[in-house]
Amino acid sequence: MTGYLKRLLTTGAAYQVADAVSKLIALALLPVYTRHLTRADYGTAELLLTTIILVSIIVRAGLGEAFVRFHFLDADPDRRRQLARTATGTLLALSTVVAGACAIAAEPLSRALLGASHPDELRAAALGLWAFTNLELAYALLRVEERARAFAIASLANVLLTVALTVWLVVGRDEGALGLLLGNYVASAVVLVGLWIALRDSFGRIHGEQLRPMLRYGLPTVPAEVSVFALFFVDRLWLYRFESEDAAGLYSLSVKLAGVVVFTVRAFQYAWPPLAFSIESDEEASRVYARITTYYVLFTGLVVAGLALLGRWVVRLFAAPEFFAAHEALPWVALGWALYGLFLVLVAMAGRAQVTIRNAPAALCGLAVNIALLAALVPPLGIAGAGIALVGAYVVMLVVMWLLTRNLFHVPFEWARLALVVAVAGGLSVLGELALPDAGVTGFVSRAAVLLAIVPALYATRFFRPGEVAAARRLITRPVAASG
Repeated sequence: MTGYLKRLLTTGAAYQVADAVSKLIALALLPVYTRHLTRADYGTAELLLTTIILVSIIVRAGLGEAFVRFHFLDADPDRRRQLARTATGTLLALSTVVAGACAIAAEPLSRALLGASHPDELRAAALGLWAFTNLELAYALLRVEERARAFAIASLANVLLTVALTVWLVVGRDEGALGLLLGNYVASAVVLVGLWIALRDSFGRIHGEQLRPMLRYGLPTVPAEVSVFALFFVDRLWLYRFESEDAAGLYSLSVKLAGVVVFTVRAFQYAWPPLAFSIESDEEASRVYARITTYYVLFTGLVVAGLALLGRWVVRLFAAPEFFAAHEALPWVALGWALYGLFLVLVAMAGRAQVTIRNAPAALCGLAVNIALLAALVPPLGIAGAGIALVGAYVVMLVVMWLLTRNLFHVPFEWARLALVVAVAGGLSVLGELALPDAGVTGFVSRAAVLLAIVPALYATRFFRPGEVAAARRLITRPVAASG
């Protein structure tokens, strides 16, 4: 078990080292950006960035997911190379056609989505759709071979170029939302071309005999993935169109500030499928799935608790004063992203059984609940209501997905330990939020003390097993011994 956990952490960290750097730089630059962008500008850019990801899921047609799964079903190098060429060529053709159509129809599309004329922003989004879609598959080519170093170099280059371009366009040229979009996706396009040169062996003839089974596997995942990601899209669209552009900007900032949870989920999303599908024994895989789930809930539970207790100070530190109200949605958004990571475990269970069609009903149930809760909660609660709607939707989706997948591939989840994390971390967070001051030094110190008490409380309630405590001690003492 330790070996699998180390492998997950190592590959996840390598895949997300650039994202970690990106998050740190983004946090450092937030005080700058939020002083050069209005809340409406920020809301517009973030809505388009989210739209790009949503449309990209449809354009990818599940080919990325199918490529990762089929790569591990056939160890023959030649057939693996043909598989990569089929996926890469097909996706390049699809993305070019769709992005070109969006660029041509930029004016009416901008009015339909944003309720106003923003054709330049839509054309930048079309470039983003093309670059992001193909870059995701290029990264997948590196991930299946666990070429973590190459992945990290490409990702870091993307981050550094994005930061340089965005600062120049937003701060230097005052391009607003357009500057944010161009800074992100001109950089992605440059890195994509570089990766294509490095991975040129992955280009060639499309093999129809491979494409058909890939589509049969991948297409059923699209409605589910669209519905899942739509949870992160519909809340911003709802706020933008039915509340205000400012509200959408505040909510988007809360997502940015929930970066630790988002980073963890993204790392898990990249590293988990190759590990989950590479375990040959179903019995061993079921044990690994269960234990990894427990550790994931423990870590994300601590992070969400920290944002719930100290979110106000986080927003004050990293954003201009007019963005302070973003703290109202911060803990709910963080919790929603954490629940998304749990959904990935259930998706892997279905994928291992090669039954992906059941993902869609669960995701659609979540989307329906999300829309209903947005209509009910946003008018009285604003952006906090949107965050609560996201959490409610994921709870429903997880329950439905578990009911649909539990008989496909049995995983003995550690329900008692999971419940203990929720009870202790959630209970202390709620107690601190209700009983302690929410401003000043006294408020910060007392809430930080509650946060620090969560792990000892879990230890006192026997959450940790003896072997886990010993392993944790070795991890702590090894660097000390090495430095001595």
